[in-house]
Amino acid sequence: MSTVLNTVSASSAEASRRSNRAAAHGPRAFADVSFADFHALVDLNARYASVLDSGDWDAWPEFFVDECVYQILPRENHERGLPLAALWFESKGMLKDRVYGIKETLFFDPYYQRHLIGMPLILSLDDEIIEAETNYAVLRTKTEQIGDIYNTGRYLDRIRRTPQGLRFESRICVYDSEMIPNSIIYPI
Repeated sequence: MSTVLNTVSASSAEASRRSNRAAAHGPRAFADVSFADFHALVDLNARYASVLDSGDWDAWPEFFVDECVYQILPRENHERGLPLAALWFESKGMLKDRVYGIKETLFFDPYYQRHLIGMPLILSLDDEIIEAETNYAVLRTKTEQIGDIYNTGRYLDRIRRTPQGLRFESRICVYDSEMIPNSIIYPI
């Protein structure tokens, strides 16, 4: 298990710089990561993917603390520190509003998602917070059509330890392409 230890910062531009520094300096063993912590993080991502892939939209906001940030933004904007995001929510209440929109008000061709989530690279951790970067790919299948690659990128996560288990304080989905198909309806 190889990871990199870097300083903690809330800004997405700083998170990108941290990630770039990690790649430039190569992996180092991070002795403070226990198997239990690593397993809990992998389990969090697996349950997150399962909820989204099954369309259990009401369960999605419960992966987050009340005061949270969820963004989907292109890599170029993230690397330049530009604030423009395809989706930007700043609380669990806003996530619940998005769920209501998905279920009740948005009009779109339904499709199925399948998330492929890599192993997390733990950037820092302490008794309260884990910061990690994890690659993802989302496949999309519309009824009576061949599946396609819908979105690829990386999650930049700030995860809080709570009595209920790990919860996202922030999940920034940085997608690799500057183009997205039509619109993003479902969470990534």
